[in-house]
Amino acid sequence: MKIIIKGTKIKLTQNLKDFIEEKIRDLEKFFKFKVKEDFEVKAFMEIGKLSKHHRKGDIFYAECQILLPGKGVRSVAEKEDLKLAICEVKDELQKQLKKYKKAQMQKVARGKRRIKKDLKLSKGARFYRKGRILEEGI
Repeated sequence: MKIIIKGTKIKLTQNLKDFIEEKIRDLEKFFKFKVKEDFEVKAFMEIGKLSKHHRKGDIFYAECQILLPGKGVRSVAEKEDLKLAICEVKDELQKQLKKYKKAQMQKVARGKRRIKKDLKLSKGARFYRKGRILEEGI
């Protein structure tokens, strides 16, 4: 997974980058199950301060978008503490990725049921009965 981090009106320190990568890497387990070999999952993370219209204190925001095969998941959070905003984004993405994984697993299971149904033979199509081979058409 490739993580792209952007800072707006804030300086990105190595400590902050490591914290973000740790939180986003925790989400990898939700899409390792069935991602195409040639598809690289990308996570775009943007953190920063909101505009200066807030009169008291700093308000930070964190926004993350993960591009998956067939879908993209996105989450935004605003908090007074930057790390709390990042954790809230991670939690929201985790919920969305669980839904995505469940939907993908249901697609696979639905396909398996369809194949099983197509391959199932009727009881009259048996070729062996009580040790003898039945002739077809008689």
